[in-house]
Amino acid sequence: MVISYWNNFGLILLEFAGISIILYVELYSFIRLEAKNYLGISSFCKQNRIARALQERPALIPEFRARFNSIYRPDQYLAMLALLEERCGIPIEFRVAESPIFLPRQLLNEIAETGSHLCRRLVGNRDYLAAASRAIPSGYRVAAETAHPHFLTADFALIHEENGREGGGQFAPRLVEMQAFPSVYAYQAALNAAYREIFSLDTVLGAGLGTFLSGLDEAAYWRLLGETILGSHDPETVVLTEVDPLHQKTRPDFEVTARRLGIAVVDIATLEPDGDRLTYRNAQGRRIPVARIYNRAIADELIARRVRLPFNLEADWNVEWAGHPNWYFLISKFSIPFLCRASGESGADDTGSNNRGFESVVPPAVFLSDFLAGSGRERLEAAGVSLPALAADAVYSDLLLKPLFSFAGKGIQFDPTQAQLEAIPPAQRGDYLLQKRMSFVPTIETPFGLTQAEIRILYLWPDGGELTPVLSLIRLGRGRMMGVDYNRNQQWVGASGAFFPVAERCTEL
Repeated sequence: MVISYWNNFGLILLEFAGISIILYVELYSFIRLEAKNYLGISSFCKQNRIARALQERPALIPEFRARFNSIYRPDQYLAMLALLEERCGIPIEFRVAESPIFLPRQLLNEIAETGSHLCRRLVGNRDYLAAASRAIPSGYRVAAETAHPHFLTADFALIHEENGREGGGQFAPRLVEMQAFPSVYAYQAALNAAYREIFSLDTVLGAGLGTFLSGLDEAAYWRLLGETILGSHDPETVVLTEVDPLHQKTRPDFEVTARRLGIAVVDIATLEPDGDRLTYRNAQGRRIPVARIYNRAIADELIARRVRLPFNLEADWNVEWAGHPNWYFLISKFSIPFLCRASGESGADDTGSNNRGFESVVPPAVFLSDFLAGSGRERLEAAGVSLPALAADAVYSDLLLKPLFSFAGKGIQFDPTQAQLEAIPPAQRGDYLLQKRMSFVPTIETPFGLTQAEIRILYLWPDGGELTPVLSLIRLGRGRMMGVDYNRNQQWVGASGAFFPVAERCTEL
């Protein structure tokens, strides 16, 4: 008697005559197991964890990639862009990739849980939060700070690693950065839906595919997003605020959010004070008191554009924030030097959680001020980062220089020199980070060559709820930078999404 079925690990054959099991994992290897009886299968599953399987197999699903590439037509891509623009209501001004990527569900779950753990570690560390709070610029420390962020993004690279060292043969995730700030939650759901519909992904790939994490379906995703943004308030009293929102590249996300949740999109500079309330003018010109602000405006842009708000941002207004502005600073690139230290060095957090094993995903990083003072250089060398001898013409090819609070990759400098580092005024050196440069592995086969993928996990944390990974966002690129602004003149790069097979498999393999 032979029973076979297809799931997202590959083809599994159960031969009951033997009884032996042959597990064909992603068309790459056969594993033969001898079992005395059928119940031995369950015992085997419980004793071999998903984490071990992730280390022993490719991170992608090659047969899905091959099938997609074989059926792809340029006219489908144009149809997808047209459908996406129709559903967003406006043109998309950044590049959208021709293809999504296909990942095992366990890999996404592993990455998402890592980001959750690191976030909870920061939120539970009072000493860290006090240090991060001191980095908030004067004039931008907003009152009524929430106990936790409502939104979080965590960006990860895939590198090759062997025995804990970069450059080996196994895929391993590495944190690029974290930011407690909203991302394009609404747009990303629309993009994934367009990929699925135009390319008939479930039919073509012969498998039911998922995009939402934590067991959510589309309806549950929108309910959780609405709960996080609206709280308990009437949508008419909730506004999405941004600096000049009509001219932001993320406007497609604003438009989808506004239509789905029934809220207004408002330039933050047009909010009007009225006693202890802030108000906005609706489409009919009537002033509406604001109960809750879904904040998409960042201090970096307010400062750069020299925007003068008609109200004091630091005053104690009678308003709630969905995405309190202070969290933009509290969980940011500022956190990387704290996270990359071993748990014993950085101190225990206030949650009592075990941090050991998670710091390995965080690349070594130090503040520029510490590096030039010497202690940061020592820490990087102790972490195995290759540094040239100290000299005025030294080039740090293994490091990236990053402004702490810039957005969308602005200001990142490759191959900084000692002279460039020293040219930054001493008073500003605490606002920069030196981070070990990671080698993204080109893993996506395209007609234009292998392409790199950056995986962003989007999280929601509603009032009275739990931090929940809900969706992934992908950026594809073949250059030094992964952002959509840096891959304009290429094909099969840009903003993308991730799909995973949802078919049941042997649990806890």
